[in-house]
Amino acid sequence: MALFKYSMSEVTANLKSICDKISCAAKKRAPEYQYYEPRLVAVSKLQPTKSIVSAYEAGQRHFGENYVNELEEKAYSPLILEKCKEIRWHFIGNLQRNKVNKILNIPNLYIIETVSSNKLANALNNSWPKFRKDDSKLNVMVQVNTSQEKEKNGCDVAEVSTLVKYVIENCPNLKFIGLMTIGMFGYDVSNGPNPDFICLIKCREKVCDELGIDMKDIELSMGMSNDYEHAIELGSTSVRVGSAIFGERPPKNN
Repeated sequence: MALFKYSMSEVTANLKSICDKISCAAKKRAPEYQYYEPRLVAVSKLQPTKSIVSAYEAGQRHFGENYVNELEEKAYSPLILEKCKEIRWHFIGNLQRNKVNKILNIPNLYIIETVSSNKLANALNNSWPKFRKDDSKLNVMVQVNTSQEKEKNGCDVAEVSTLVKYVIENCPNLKFIGLMTIGMFGYDVSNGPNPDFICLIKCREKVCDELGIDMKDIELSMGMSNDYEHAIELGSTSVRVGSAIFGERPPKNN
C-alpha cells in the first residue's frame, strides 16, 4: 500500500480542523474542567522535518517524539533550529536511563511525559542541573499503565500516588505537572467512556486526595488521533495527535 503524505497546505488545513474539533469538544466538558484550554501535541514520530516546519509555520508549537535518537536528530536539524525557534518538544516514548543525558541535552525540551519509576526520576533529577541554563525545573509527567498490558510502559495503577510523592519529595530538580497514559488501542467509544481514560481520572483524584494537591495542578495527557475528542470531553488537558495531522507514518526502518 502506497504511503500518503500531506502537503504543507494540507497539514495547515488538518491542524485547523483538529483545533476546531478540540474547541467543540472542550465545550462539552463538565463544568469543573472548563478552567483550561486543552493542549494539542503534534506527534511527529517518523515524520520528516519539513512536515514539522509546515505545522510550526501554521501555528503549532508543541511536538511529541518517541525515540531519543530521532528527537536528537530533528532538534539539531539546521532547518528546525532556523525555522522553529520556539518549538517545545515533548518526549512521549520509553526512556532508558542510559539515554537520559542525551535527551536532557535536547534544545527546547519541554517535558518528559513518561516517568514510570523512582530510578528514572532519580536519573533525570541528578542529571538535569548539568543541562539547564537557569534555576528552572524539568517538567515531568508520571506515565500510568491503565490498560495493564504487559507490553505497555508505565507504573502500576496502585503505585501512582507513591511515585508522584517520590518525585515531589525527592526530586527537587523536577516539576511534576501531570499523569499520562497511552491506553489500549482501538477502543470503540460507542461502548461508553474509555475505561483507560476513566482510570487516569480516578488516579488523579486519588493523588489529589492522598497528597493534598489541587486538581487544577495535575494535567492529564490522554487521547490520540482516533479518540482525542472523546478524551477532551472526559477532561484531558493534553492530546497527542499524529497521523490526523501529518498522514500515515512511514515504516520505522525508513
